[in-house]
Amino acid sequence: MGSYSVKLDPSLWVHYKEILKEENCEFKVPDHSFFQAKSKNWQFTFYKTGKVLVQGKDIDYIVKKYLDNNFESEAKPEEEGDIAPYPHIGVDESGKGDFFGPLIIAGCYLTEEQAAFLKEKGIKDSKKLDDKKILTLSNTIKENSIFEIIVIGNKKYNELYSKFKNLNSLLAWGHSTAIENLLNKTDAKIAISDKFADEKVILKALKEKGKTIKIIQQTKAESDCAVAAASILARSEFVKRISNMENQYEMNFPKGAGQNVLIQGKKFKEKYGIEELKFVSKTHFRTYSML
Repeated sequence: MGSYSVKLDPSLWVHYKEILKEENCEFKVPDHSFFQAKSKNWQFTFYKTGKVLVQGKDIDYIVKKYLDNNFESEAKPEEEGDIAPYPHIGVDESGKGDFFGPLIIAGCYLTEEQAAFLKEKGIKDSKKLDDKKILTLSNTIKENSIFEIIVIGNKKYNELYSKFKNLNSLLAWGHSTAIENLLNKTDAKIAISDKFADEKVILKALKEKGKTIKIIQQTKAESDCAVAAASILARSEFVKRISNMENQYEMNFPKGAGQNVLIQGKKFKEKYGIEELKFVSKTHFRTYSML
């Protein structure tokens, strides 16, 4: 069981309650608190004093996304290892929890030899690497694998979300597209991804060729080298796209959906207008309605 606490301005409780609704958690109001959001793996309590307390067996995700990008819990990680025999495809995404920037989905096909080589080079879950290392390792992966990168820019993302009305359906479309494209280049029989919904959601999105592949969805799937490689490819592309946006608009675009993102969103709106905001952000986030 891990825990993390931080002191915030008490007036921010409304903002945090709104953005946490994106996590599909249950809400309660314990004594002396504004609210408590609870999921299967963590609970987030915002007290009236301004203290925020996050507790649970998997708090890294929620703390990094909303409170501290540099946080690493001391919880013992699950045993790592490849999930299925090689060769197989690994799929992962980057940007789904970030208000600013695109959604990137990457797929990586590895043989046993390629996986062994990439492990020696330090390939692991992108969340455990800094951006500089990610950019370097991304080039190594591209030179030693068959890969596919799907970039869903903010304009397209917002259009697709309006069509699907559901993030899991949009993710399934992106994952299935990456898998289908890799099936045109390989004879893969297995594809692995981190679990974000029932595997039927991805299977339903796959076209005829993809219907024959075995889909494995599992939590902590980044322990698999192919999935870890895909996570690095996706994050590397996300970092590059954010950098391009910052150069274009001459302002910083913080990651996640926390207080600093809300502040920067208001600055962007004041400078460029609400219509332009749709080209750099995900408009279904609660953050958008609060600007």
